[in-house]
Amino acid sequence: MALPQRPAIPFVLITVLIDMIGVGLMLPVLPVLVGEFTASREAQTYWYGALAASYGLMLFLCAPALGAASDRYGRRPVLLVGIAGLGTLFLVAALATSLWMLFAARMLAGATGATLAVANAYLADITPPEDRARQFGRIGAMFGVGFIIGPAAGGMLGAIDVRLPFYAAACLSLANFAYGWLVLPESLPRERRQPFDLARANPIASLAALARLHGVGLLVVVYALVNLAQFILHTNWVLYTGFRFGWGPRETGLSLFVVGLMSVLVQGVLLGWLVRRFGERTMALAGIGSWVLAFIAWGTATQSWMMYAVIFANLLAFAAVPSLQALVSKAADANEQGRTMGALSSLASLMVVIAPMIGAPVLAEVSELPAGDWRIGAPFFVSAALQTLALLLAGWHFAQHAPAAGRPTS
Repeated sequence: MALPQRPAIPFVLITVLIDMIGVGLMLPVLPVLVGEFTASREAQTYWYGALAASYGLMLFLCAPALGAASDRYGRRPVLLVGIAGLGTLFLVAALATSLWMLFAARMLAGATGATLAVANAYLADITPPEDRARQFGRIGAMFGVGFIIGPAAGGMLGAIDVRLPFYAAACLSLANFAYGWLVLPESLPRERRQPFDLARANPIASLAALARLHGVGLLVVVYALVNLAQFILHTNWVLYTGFRFGWGPRETGLSLFVVGLMSVLVQGVLLGWLVRRFGERTMALAGIGSWVLAFIAWGTATQSWMMYAVIFANLLAFAAVPSLQALVSKAADANEQGRTMGALSSLASLMVVIAPMIGAPVLAEVSELPAGDWRIGAPFFVSAALQTLALLLAGWHFAQHAPAAGRPTS
């Protein structure tokens, strides 16, 4: 192991944190900015969905290549490319005068958006297999902290000017790039690097290789379904709460602030103990089950305070994704962590493409209904169904692949 674990982990966690604060800044205002270029709720919903899909499509196509590139050239330079791309997105979005400029910015950010996949590979480089769920949880916690700070600040800045959060996010990305350039060490020693093979960087080939990992099997489908349901939520949260409860950037920013708090509590504080006590398998099942109930509750909520009550009750859901990531990472060779994490990121990105194609049309169909009509929650009911299928498949997979005697049930 080329780098001591103690200094390296804070470096990558802070990089992810700053990145996520920038992303969080724009979440409450991006749908509003799209609304400046559209004439109706229905059009706003469709175009915002298309914007999200274009970002996900570029991530899907490029993430395996960036993961494979990090296996060849190291994690540090690929992280820096991703940070630079994200900063460019924010600046172009702030200056956008048309929808095509927003699309160009989002696609550029998607093409370079390797931060999560490479950060996961970075931690896998320097972390023993038995500790990876906790470390992936810490990355999730940094996402949570970013969602504590970013959306709250974005909501307040957006209430002043809808473009102001994008300028703030661009400045943060510049600071993040400088931090990475000056401080971030490399985690992958030269003797463990792999030649770059364009065929291996193909997203379809990467997903096929992911499915062939020993003991993974249906977990790839489970991971996809869990992410698809969550991205349908992400695509529709701001618009849904606006249509249903009349929320604006300030209110949606506050709600995402609370989501971030819960994410940090679970992934940054509780997850290590939970995994040691119950194992990744149990935490994955419990997290997916919690998502099922939460989606049903959000879809049937009749008052805005209920949305917060469900966020607080949905505690275990934040353990699902890092537990699944840890199970997949353990099945991969040490020299393939970049490609494996890139393939997982690509799979999640494919779900980003599909989610707006499902969620946006469903929400658009009910967007003109009265605020109290239960059918406005239709996108959440779709997510609940997807999570239910994921739960059934995960249970079946774990039953077919019982851990060996004497090994923890992870």
